Amino acid sequence: MDTRAEQGRSTRAYRLQAKTAKALAHPTRIAILEMLRRGEVCVCEMEPELTASQANISQHLAVLRDSNLVVARRDGMRMMYRVTDERVFRVLDLMGSITHDQLDAARQALAALGNIAA
Repeated sequence: MDTRAEQGRSTRAYRLQAKTAKALAHPTRIAILEMLRRGEVCVCEMEPELTASQANISQHLAVLRDSNLVVARRDGMRMMYRVTDERVFRVLDLMGSITHDQLDAARQALAALGNIAA
């Protein structure tokens, strides 16, 4: 197989991965996904918990929909959202674990500096 064709496919795959990562790269979108971990949620129920306007939440949901991370369905007057793939929660858990480890390392480095200064 042609290496250029393989590189083109890899580049497209990387772009799709980057699009997904970009969709996850905002605290409000992470909070929305965490709410959806409990199951399907109406956008009207997100507003009080996120302390954001419904318009702002809808913009974030549009990014998540565009990245195929969530889908919506109408239930009367309500728009209900759910994740498309439960594996997104494993990604969030891994991100949280990495962040926790980074914070621990930073705390240890600061503690070591405190011991040196003392």
